[in-house]
Amino acid sequence: MVEEIDLQVNQLSGTIPSSFGNLTKLSALGMQGNNLQGSMGVLGGCLGLQELYASQNNFSGPIPQQLLGLSSLSIYLDLSKNHFTGSLPMEVGKLNNLGALDVSDNLLSGELPNSLGSCIHLEVLHLQGNFFKGIIPSSMISVKGIQDLDISRNNFSGEIPRFLESFALLKNLNLSFNQFWGAVPTGGVFKNASATSIVGNTGLCGGVPNLQLAKCKSKESNGGGLSRGLKILISIVVGFALLGIAVVLYFLFLRSSRKENRETALSTSMNSVLQVSYSTLLKATNGFSSANLIGVGSFGSVYKGVLDFDGAQLVAIKVFNMLYHGASKSSVAECEALRNIRHRNLVKIITACSAVDYQGNDFKALVYELMDNGSLEEWLHSTIETKEETDAPKNLNLLQRLNIIIDIACALDYLHNDCGTPIVHCDLKPSNVLLDTEFTGHVSDFGLARFLAKLADKASANQASSIGIRGSVGYAAPEYGMGSEVSKSGDVYSFGILLLEMFTGRRPTDHMFSDGLNLHNFVKTAFPDRVTEIADLLLQEGSIKSPEQYSVNDQRVEECLSLIFRLGIACSVEPPANRKDISDVASELHSIRYMLLG
Repeated sequence: MVEEIDLQVNQLSGTIPSSFGNLTKLSALGMQGNNLQGSMGVLGGCLGLQELYASQNNFSGPIPQQLLGLSSLSIYLDLSKNHFTGSLPMEVGKLNNLGALDVSDNLLSGELPNSLGSCIHLEVLHLQGNFFKGIIPSSMISVKGIQDLDISRNNFSGEIPRFLESFALLKNLNLSFNQFWGAVPTGGVFKNASATSIVGNTGLCGGVPNLQLAKCKSKESNGGGLSRGLKILISIVVGFALLGIAVVLYFLFLRSSRKENRETALSTSMNSVLQVSYSTLLKATNGFSSANLIGVGSFGSVYKGVLDFDGAQLVAIKVFNMLYHGASKSSVAECEALRNIRHRNLVKIITACSAVDYQGNDFKALVYELMDNGSLEEWLHSTIETKEETDAPKNLNLLQRLNIIIDIACALDYLHNDCGTPIVHCDLKPSNVLLDTEFTGHVSDFGLARFLAKLADKASANQASSIGIRGSVGYAAPEYGMGSEVSKSGDVYSFGILLLEMFTGRRPTDHMFSDGLNLHNFVKTAFPDRVTEIADLLLQEGSIKSPEQYSVNDQRVEECLSLIFRLGIACSVEPPANRKDISDVASELHSIRYMLLG
């Protein structure tokens, strides 16, 4: 009769044998520090299991409900440093005898279930290093015996619950790098600044003096001495006044909108006239000479040129190859996508050309701002052929790369969530990210971009597929290869691969990625203990280590790299539903930069 099994740190791989489910008398199982993978659901048959240690493996998928249904678990459940996804199941509430729960450093997301408050015997709860969001559930007030609570490096928000002050046994509380706001409590564990960590929550104020936070703004009294009836009367009067103002503003809006519609129609007509001629572009590029050629894309070539718009201006001229199938539709898609969008991290279109060249062929071109530092591709994978002998070696340090990936995330967030009809880029990759003088990232090349509202029409979706909407090999979401329509989550996948490429220095099409190994799995296997081993060696040469510029120690850099890679893994998982929203990604990246700069 087997009661204890210790398999820790044995380089074991594969899945847990199904026969383990027959060990009904097993009370302790240690298998941490291996390369085990798959599901742990088979352990649901171990009805006598009291402690389970499974950290630092490659288990993935949702946390098995069968495992959380083991009421025998009473000492320790350690699932940390794996690749579990999805939310924390509500079945966790069945572990009402458990003393310690650790699910840190996984890819879990969503809000904490209220049932977590049923785990009344918890003394240790570690949730750090995931993507949990929302508030700490009020049901947690029942977990009064908690001694060690770590929920750092998540996306929790709201005010810090006051009930944490009443936890008399709480000795260690880590709330750092979330999105908490408001006044920090001053009682209980909060009295001891060394026992409480709240860094990385920029909206907090108050607390004990040792926390060195800004003072909270005093709440102004609004008629504190007024009777309840008078307060109600004032509220009603104010409500009617606001309603009246709203009605007046509505009618004013109707009047002004008619005028705006006329002006918009006039503006659109003018824009259709403001086109540059073929001869002007021919002259600007020295006859589209090879010396002016700076790039070749999916549907055409890009030339450097000089146009005279109230003075000489360097521009990038994208000339569509009209003999290439789909180039005409690509030019229309790019014009339509860029016509009404404005964002600091999107390339700006200056003018366009739709004409006939001197051979009688259709000619279409778009004119953009020229970005002085070229494409991100050139900086990540510079070669002897891509730079002059006198050029300094191209390299981006950690902070520069972090700033650029934040720029890209902000651009996608705008396209997906803030520009009216959501736009899906469909071809995000390093060569489509341009860098200006300050190394600010600008997303470009909208030749495959699609408006989601239009893709609701099946005919439109089929038409889009006909011009190769699936993007570029290595960056396109896997579901596109199976005929799925484009989606925001497809862009998030491409973003995740791009992020991993930026910080490993490896292309997703690298020759090393074969036989089931890809960039996502390469990073996932090394996470979280070997992140410095897989990081781009050029990061070591960047100015991130220069004390004159940044006071960043190696430990902080390693922690930031871990967070960055974790985010890239979460964005590039195969199931589209499990990928993060780009707005959450941007917020997380801003928090990482805040942490890096200390």
